[in-house]
Amino acid sequence: MKNLFVVGSLHLDVIVKSPRIPQKDETIIGKSVEYVFGGKGGNQALAADQNGASTFLAGRVGSDSFAELLTTHLQNSSVDFSALQVGKGASGMSVAIVEESGEYSAAVVSGENLHIDEKSIKVPANTGVLLLQNEINDKVNLEIAKRAKAAGSKIWLNAAPAKRIENNLLSLLDLCIVNRIEAEFYDFDNEEKIKNNLTIIKTLGHQGLEMIEPGGNTQKIPAFNVNVVSSHGAGDMFIGALAARYLEGDPIESALKYAQGAAALHISRPENERKEITPKKVSDFIRSYS
Repeated sequence: MKNLFVVGSLHLDVIVKSPRIPQKDETIIGKSVEYVFGGKGGNQALAADQNGASTFLAGRVGSDSFAELLTTHLQNSSVDFSALQVGKGASGMSVAIVEESGEYSAAVVSGENLHIDEKSIKVPANTGVLLLQNEINDKVNLEIAKRAKAAGSKIWLNAAPAKRIENNLLSLLDLCIVNRIEAEFYDFDNEEKIKNNLTIIKTLGHQGLEMIEPGGNTQKIPAFNVNVVSSHGAGDMFIGALAARYLEGDPIESALKYAQGAAALHISRPENERKEITPKKVSDFIRSYS
């Protein structure tokens, strides 16, 4: 099986549980707080590792207590993070408010994530997929994508948060993954997809997902109906699981269904039980659902 190489952000997420998300200028009393490993790069790497992928991660932390928590978390996984860089500033962090329905809002402070030195990053041998996001500088994504493409890797971009994708990076992409909000921002037209041979995955929450192929053909895959504890991190679990199954050799449709199952288990379990999600449990869940 080929390797997954994730280049992206690392954040310590401060997650506040609250009856609801406060309105502007409003203060309400929260119920609890958790300090959780995060950042799209880190989360997707761990999700892929959890679902069986041989995973390498390149990112950057600061010289603070948050960095110690982040690296300790990585040490408890099978992810190869030997390419982790350490800067002198603050590690990245985010604050998320999760309401009783499971929906959430978050703000991110990038810190050392914005100072990743792309020149010192080497693409691991036998990389099958390079997975990128929009939480680090564009020049890093572009430079690593060029190297990985030249080495024969597929290039995947989780285009979040939504911002303009420069044409020189767009032309290197094989797969772009966006949620329903980001999809409205990008609105890729058919000419762009055909020209760049780009497949788009739109995740639509409880409505499932759409896969739009370069020629315009669209496939819809429904979501699994589960009770939501929290949707925080669901997209990262989906993407990591998708990459893992794709690199196992699953057809993209099967990999997408598996990823939907992994995300469904993720959102239906409390934070302290999510580490127990395994490929076998995902497969058993999908079989029992049908």
